[in-house]
Order: sequence, then C-alpha cells, then structure tokens
Amino acid sequence: MKTHTDRILAAAVALLAVALVWVVYGTLEPPVVNAGDKAPNFSILTDRGRKITPSDFGGKLLVLNFWATWCAPCVEEVPSLNAFQRQLAPQGVVVLGVSVDVNENNYKRFLDSFHITFDTWRDPDATIASRYGTFEFPETYIIDSSGKVVEKIISNQNWTDPEFVAHIQKML
Repeated sequence: MKTHTDRILAAAVALLAVALVWVVYGTLEPPVVNAGDKAPNFSILTDRGRKITPSDFGGKLLVLNFWATWCAPCVEEVPSLNAFQRQLAPQGVVVLGVSVDVNENNYKRFLDSFHITFDTWRDPDATIASRYGTFEFPETYIIDSSGKVVEKIISNQNWTDPEFVAHIQKML
C-alpha cells in the first residue's frame, strides 16, 4: 500500500522527468534567426584587420553573408556582391562575408581569384553560422545599426538588381 509520501515522491519524479525531456529537447533544436530577431553576438577581426560585431560595425547596415568556396550559388553571387559593396559602402553599408571553408588555401585562392573587395573572415568550425542557424549556403542577414535582423535572404541574390538596391537604400 502506497503512502501519501510515496505518491508525492512519484509525482515529483514524474515532473522532473518531464522537465528534463523539455530541457533536452530545447537544446536539440538549433537556433534559427529570422527577420525581426536580435542578431546573435559575435566579434571578429576581418582578414583586413577590421573589428566587426553586429551592434558596432561602423555602418548603417551590416550585410552578413555566409558562404563557401565549394558552394556553386555562392560563387555565382560573388561578383554582384562585390559590386554591391563598392556601390553602397559610401552610403554606410558594410558587407561581411563569413566563409565556412575548412581549407585555408582554397579560401585564400578564392579571395584572390575573385578580387573580393568586401570584408571577409574564415569560420572553419561554422561557429557563427551555427549561432544564426545557417547550415545551407549562401545565406545573408541584413542587420541594422541597433543589431536587429531586418531581412534574411536564403540562397543566392543578384545584389546589383536595381529594385533590390533601391530596397536596401530605403533601409539606410
């Protein structure tokens, strides 16, 4: 015959088990950052020696582009992203390309062969990409000066399309 204390202990164990399952399930779900969210924090020193964080990057808009040399859509969008950076940098747009390439030599050859003019950083462990929930490339986050994600672009983009450029200029 169960006593009152046994029933209370059994209920407490059951509640703790439910709480444990809830906590474990929450940690298995990768974070996914969307428009309207606060950009996850990071602090990097670009290949050119510039310090960039989501809330203090020296511009009005941060275009955070996750890419890789082995990603065909990434390769396809690089020329237009380069041109976009040259066109909008004087207006305060900062482009940061974060490469998830493991091979540093491939990364450096890519930068040289495409004459990349925007700031870049190599994140071989995908530490920053995983904070954003980015596992497919390219993926880009447009972050305002307060550190809020105002737009998320999945897949490659024609960065020089006049309508798209006008859309970005409205955010400045």
